[in-house]
Amino acid sequence: MVDLKELQKEVMENKIRHGFTTRDAALDVAYEFCRAHEELSEAFKKHNTNEPGVAEEFADVTIFILGMCETMGFDLEKELVRKIEINKNRKYRKEKSPEGKDVFIRIRTPEDP
Repeated sequence: MVDLKELQKEVMENKIRHGFTTRDAALDVAYEFCRAHEELSEAFKKHNTNEPGVAEEFADVTIFILGMCETMGFDLEKELVRKIEINKNRKYRKEKSPEGKDVFIRIRTPEDP
């Protein structure tokens, strides 16, 4: 299994080595939010037009997210495990969209507001 905390550090080391960071962490994070969004949009475009390279764009998105987590002091692996457990216990109801497709609506509960 991959150690995401180690990958976070590796991504940060690469950013520093290539000079991709500034002295302003808030500016770096804002820029990386924009870049992650850009890479996700590229993945969607490739997917939508049946072009190859969607997985590579997902990897780019993940690299930006790993870098942001390291900059902001988040342990992404821990948060992923925690969130997966929350999602396992979530309650949903199924409804129909105006087009007749199934849509799942999360039911908010006191335990999961």
